[in-house]
Amino acid sequence: MRLTTKGRFAVTAMIDLGLRQESGPVTLAAISQRQQISLSYLEQLFGKLRRNELVESTRGPGGGYTLARAAKDITVAQIITSVDEPLDATHCGGKENCQGVGERCMTHDLWTSLNARMVEFLDSITLQKLVDDQLAKGLEVEDKPSLKRAITAMPVNKILRANTPNSVFALGGVLAKS
Repeated sequence: MRLTTKGRFAVTAMIDLGLRQESGPVTLAAISQRQQISLSYLEQLFGKLRRNELVESTRGPGGGYTLARAAKDITVAQIITSVDEPLDATHCGGKENCQGVGERCMTHDLWTSLNARMVEFLDSITLQKLVDDQLAKGLEVEDKPSLKRAITAMPVNKILRANTPNSVFALGGVLAKS
């Protein structure tokens, strides 16, 4: 079994979301900034998480993502499989044609057993447990996101026009008048 960045980033982002669930919707931009995960990659992952009903999205100002159900009801296995991460240690994908001619390899039962244990283990760990573990380690969750708004009300600076000559000839004309 090979757990790729897709599964690891999905679990990390869901922990981040779970930690901030009480403060309302969390933006992907804020998660991206805190966890150093590409925003476009998070958008892909959260699209899959939303389709698998693990998160809900809220549009508009103050919008973002929230958990679709309680963190205690979401398992790590659900997160990983929802982003299309395979939990399979067999070479054949469980099809029992390990050697390409419809025959099982000698270690097929070993890898199948490992698959069952992995799923069982990841299914026993809830998102709430991972959130609680982070809080127990002393992680402090800020009340307000530290992400700065992309659009801010900036004062309009007026361009001051100086009455100075803009060429040597204009300067000569000004000097000739004085």
